[in-house]
Amino acid sequence: MSVLLFSLWLILNAQVTLEIVILGIVLVALVLLAMTRLTDYSFKGELKIWSKVPLAIAYVFVLIWEILKANKTVARIILDRRVKVEQTVVYVDIDLKTDFCKMIMANSITLTPGTMTASVDGNTFTVHCLSREMLDGIETSTFARLLQRLEA
Repeated sequence: MSVLLFSLWLILNAQVTLEIVILGIVLVALVLLAMTRLTDYSFKGELKIWSKVPLAIAYVFVLIWEILKANKTVARIILDRRVKVEQTVVYVDIDLKTDFCKMIMANSITLTPGTMTASVDGNTFTVHCLSREMLDGIETSTFARLLQRLEA
């Protein structure tokens, strides 16, 4: 948070002088002191968040890869008339603890073409998909494992 606040200070000042740097350090220290006193902000919590950034970046790359794979599958379904579409509703149990990670998982499923999360009830995701094979192994997929590691 201190790096972010100090960077914002420098950007808003549009120049870097000794006085601006010193005043920025003092102001950032005062803001951080106020945050620790008035909110539940802590440096340990911030370090915990920063330690999870690589997992979040990995999750974005996995999501992009899965979207590309699903695009290929849906394009094949659309272009090849011999492929029969067997739409189905699937109930998937994914062990996630926080509502935030459940929301990320539901949105990730919906972002991948051919699948749509209809509802989430506890750890059960109700997903409509073009074929059952599109969701095979999602309970133990990289999606689920990365989100479970983000929760820890």
